[in-house]
This record gives sequence, structure tokens and C-alpha cells, in this order.
Amino acid sequence: MNCQRLGICLLLLAWTLMGVRADDAITAPAAGNPPVRADEADAAKEKPAEVKEQRWNWHVQNTDIVQYHPGFSAPYSGPNSLDNGREMQNTESLDVLLGARLWQGAELHLDGMAWQGFGLSKTLGVAGFPNGEAFRVGTKMPDFTLSRVFIRQTIGLGGEQESVEDDQLHLAGKQDVRRITLTFGKLSAKDVFDNNTYANDPRTQFMNWSLMANGAWDYPADSLGYTQGFVAELNQPQWTVRYGIFQVPARSNQMEHDWHMADAWSMALELERRWKLDEHPGAVRLLGYVERAHMGNFSEAIDASLANGTAADITATRAYRCKFGFGVNAEQEIVKDIGVFARLGWNDGQTEPWVFTDVDQTASLGVSVKGSFWGRKNDTVGFAGVLNGISQTHREFLALGGTGILAGDGTLTYGIEKILETYYDYQICKAVHVTLDFQFIENPAFNSDRGPVAVIGGRLHWEF
Repeated sequence: MNCQRLGICLLLLAWTLMGVRADDAITAPAAGNPPVRADEADAAKEKPAEVKEQRWNWHVQNTDIVQYHPGFSAPYSGPNSLDNGREMQNTESLDVLLGARLWQGAELHLDGMAWQGFGLSKTLGVAGFPNGEAFRVGTKMPDFTLSRVFIRQTIGLGGEQESVEDDQLHLAGKQDVRRITLTFGKLSAKDVFDNNTYANDPRTQFMNWSLMANGAWDYPADSLGYTQGFVAELNQPQWTVRYGIFQVPARSNQMEHDWHMADAWSMALELERRWKLDEHPGAVRLLGYVERAHMGNFSEAIDASLANGTAADITATRAYRCKFGFGVNAEQEIVKDIGVFARLGWNDGQTEPWVFTDVDQTASLGVSVKGSFWGRKNDTVGFAGVLNGISQTHREFLALGGTGILAGDGTLTYGIEKILETYYDYQICKAVHVTLDFQFIENPAFNSDRGPVAVIGGRLHWEF
């Protein structure tokens, strides 16, 4: 099946799922809100919660991260290797976010972002990179971009309503639980897809790339994490289906977008199911994606390398071709203020990673605990583990001197990349948090000849 057919199948599946209407006896709004039973629904309809509807809002956030790793064993290094000497780097980001209500159900959101700094080794050498705030376009002097400019239109389908809280990307108010939501403009695909209550935001939770998103999802974005796209969502009391189509970069992990719209795009389809287990919320999200871009092929690069006796060069094999993959994302509150989460991901592993990172298979598992147990209800401690792998042809490509987005040590003795991360987030005051973070990485960039490496980090975050 070719790429266009896969994309059409994904679109048709999304259309079919969105045409299904649930008629659940027990209804519940989005995960994290208490359920509303059928015998309580009429009362809820007659007397919805009083929420003041915002006409506009604004928010500001700042995140500063510093990370250090000591020297580690490495008999050789390549163009994309993590520096095996001692190293310290920092990143800073500042966002000013504005929201405005345009007409009934419509919101406009803008995000002006400034950033500065570099990831360790210029954000190279680890597929599950330890700093989710580190971009491949690091800068010594502050740089600025309008990272988000999008309109969200919500179309209510009637019935009970739920409250929407004021936050960085939403205006406070009320909306129908049963609704269609259309979003168009410049945004992050992660604003909508692959969300997780406990492992989603490197500014406040786990910092590692493999814990803020599914590493095997080559999620559409420029090198800062944003792109143009359209998303349609159908929300029902216990489930949501989402479909999105986005632009992809013209070159791997770069800022310039590919405007050959018929040949370059990425589609995602996600089905989310929510529930309550003894009043403790849980959810599972099933993700499928198809991506078409001007990507290189590992097998072709390997054949050319063996024929010419040169290092494998993926750029010489680039043509418009397809990548596809799947993901599972689950979370469950065990008791109040203790939650567990997991992700699984796989992609075909035959074409170069185009957007995110050099991972073809991933599995992660973790736990998040709020500090209410020791009298610090707004503190959080987290612990998680990650396994990242790549396909056989991807291994052969790297062993022949090939390079990817983050990986490329000149040669390769393959090993599954193993990551452990733990952090403690401490609230100084209502708007300010500091975090101590530790990560242990074995076989960085899938190379058992290098490492292990320990990464010690600190984070300051404030927002209002």
C-alpha cells in the first residue's frame, strides 16, 4: 500500500469514527473531572456550574534549565556524538500568550516565544535527549518567533455542559461535553495529540524527549516544535476521536516548511477512551500516523556505501516517500495524588527520521506522586524508565557512518538505549517552582561502546 493510500485510509477511518455517536448510560467529561451519572444529567443541564466567560486572557511563562554530565567512557566519537568530556549547558525560554474570543465558540490564540541557549553537545548524541527545552537551533543571543497563531472553533452538540478553566491555551467558560472542535493555524501537534497527565511537559514534568512525547512518532514540526495544520475532534462523554493534517519541513529537522502540499504532509489519528476505576480517572489513547516527506531510505544508503566504500549518506537517497507508525499512551490514577503512565511506539524504520528523533521503537513506564503525602501538596516527584530501539536497517546505516537527527557516532555496536529519569519539583510560591532532575542513560544513541552517562539538571519555572 503506497503512502497516499495510507493517508486516505487514515482520513476515511477518522471520518467513520467521527460519524459514530455514543449514547452512554454513565457520562463523564474529560479525564480529571468527576463523572456525571445519567440520573444526574438532567439536573446538570438545568443548573450548569456558574463560570464567568472570559473575553480575553494573557499568560506569561519562563523556564530556565541547566544540565551537567561528567566525563564518560567513549573509545571513539563521530559527528553526532555526545561529548564524552565534562559538559554543562543551559536553555531559557519565555512565552507571552494572548487569547481572545472572536465569536460564539471561537477563540484566537497567539504565542510569542523567545529562547536562548543550547542542549548538551548542541543537542546531539542521545536519541531520548535529556532536555525537552533544547532545540537543534540553539542560539547564544535571544531569538524570537511567533510559535502559535491559531483559531479554535467549538461547535456544541447539546446536552450537559462542563467548565473550561482559564489557562495558556484556553479561555474560561462553559462548553458542551458533546462537541466538535476545529483548530486551524500554527500550533504544536503535541497541543492536541499524545497528551498525558503525568508525562507531557518538560517545563513542569519529566524533561526527557522520550517522556514528553512518543519517541517513535515523528511528530510534524519545525526544529522548534511547531507547524501549520488543521485538527478536527469529536468529543463524547467517555471518548474522543481526533484527526489532524500538518505541514512537514523541507529538510530534516529544519525551520523551512515544504510547500509541495501534495507530496509533503503528515496525518495523525487518535482515539482516546476515558474511564473511572473506583472514582480514579484513567485513559488510553491509540495513535496512528502517516508521513510523506522528501526522506532518505536506509537500504539505498547502505547499498551505495558498500558499493563505493564510503560512509553511508542518507541525503543522496532522498525522494518523496512514506513513513508510518503507531502508538499507545495510557495513564491511571491509583489513589489520589499517585498516578502511573506508559507509552509504546513503533514505526516502520525504513526511512530517515524527518522531524523528531532517531527512534523506531519505544517503551516507557513511570509514576508521578504529589507532595500531599508529606505536607507539600503542590510539589511533585516522578520516576520513569525508557527503552528506545531502532530497526535492523537503521542499525546497519549508523554502523556504516551514517548520521540522523541526533545519532551518529561514526560506527555502532548496537544496544537498546536505556534511560532512567527522576525529578523533584518544589513549589517556592504560587507561581514559581524549582526542580532537581537526574537522568541515567545507558547506550546513548544505541551505542554500547559509549557511556553510560549521568545527567544532573536543575530547572526554574514560573508562570502567571
